[in-house]
Amino acid sequence: MQAEIEKLFDEKPETYSEDHYSLFQAFKAALNAGQVRAAQPDPAAPSGWRVNGWVKKGILLGFRMGAVVDMSVHAGRQPFFDKATYPVKQLTASSGVRIVPGGSSIRDGCYLGKGVTCMPPMYINAGAWVGDGTMIDSHALVGSCAQVGRNCHISAAAQIGGVLEPVGALPVIIEDDVLVGGNCGVYEGTVVRQRAVLGTGTILNRSTPVYDLVRETVHRATDDQPLVIPEEAVVVAGSRAIAGGKGKEWGISLYTPVIVKYRDAKTDTKLQLEDLLR
Repeated sequence: MQAEIEKLFDEKPETYSEDHYSLFQAFKAALNAGQVRAAQPDPAAPSGWRVNGWVKKGILLGFRMGAVVDMSVHAGRQPFFDKATYPVKQLTASSGVRIVPGGSSIRDGCYLGKGVTCMPPMYINAGAWVGDGTMIDSHALVGSCAQVGRNCHISAAAQIGGVLEPVGALPVIIEDDVLVGGNCGVYEGTVVRQRAVLGTGTILNRSTPVYDLVRETVHRATDDQPLVIPEEAVVVAGSRAIAGGKGKEWGISLYTPVIVKYRDAKTDTKLQLEDLLR
């Protein structure tokens, strides 16, 4: 499948044949089943994760191949127009996914594990991978190709950024047992290691270093590596004073994320409520 997808992506035909559409449907079925992923764990990679560029090419093919069609359930009350290749994901009770009524949307071509809970309204885009037992809370976004592990809580209004292009770019990675607090934003291929906690309002991206007060170090992205948040780190939104010029004169501080501790028994006690919500 990989060779066929890459050839079709690199050598665009004048028109797409039935065989091409059959290939894409088989590819999308593999995405839905979690058999192929836009990124996957790889101990040999410096970040611990490897991008599968051919999978991202396959997702992009769907946008090339699909015509915009009317998908409205009721044209007068809620018109809905999108690419025919990416309808709403089809789920049944046997899928083991809990979707609470109230306006959530899950696009076809993403993987949802058993016991995932979707609180309204939330959105999961094509290419995303969400592990068993994870909760996606109200107004939260899981962007295209983002990888979210098992037993995570993506809290209300949190934004897990997506990336399709360039195809070699690592998507956002949220590993197992991570709590992403309300109104957090995780972008630009950031990797959040397992059991980390992001406090309310924390923003992580390639441009902003993270100051680790416990280990007395600074975590930052480089030209070829993403920002990586260590295992069990507790990160909160902080600020750093400008050291010179008008910024210092005016008393201005810049936003910066800060690691204030690493998870302990007290942290785990506070998070036990998450199990009750599931």
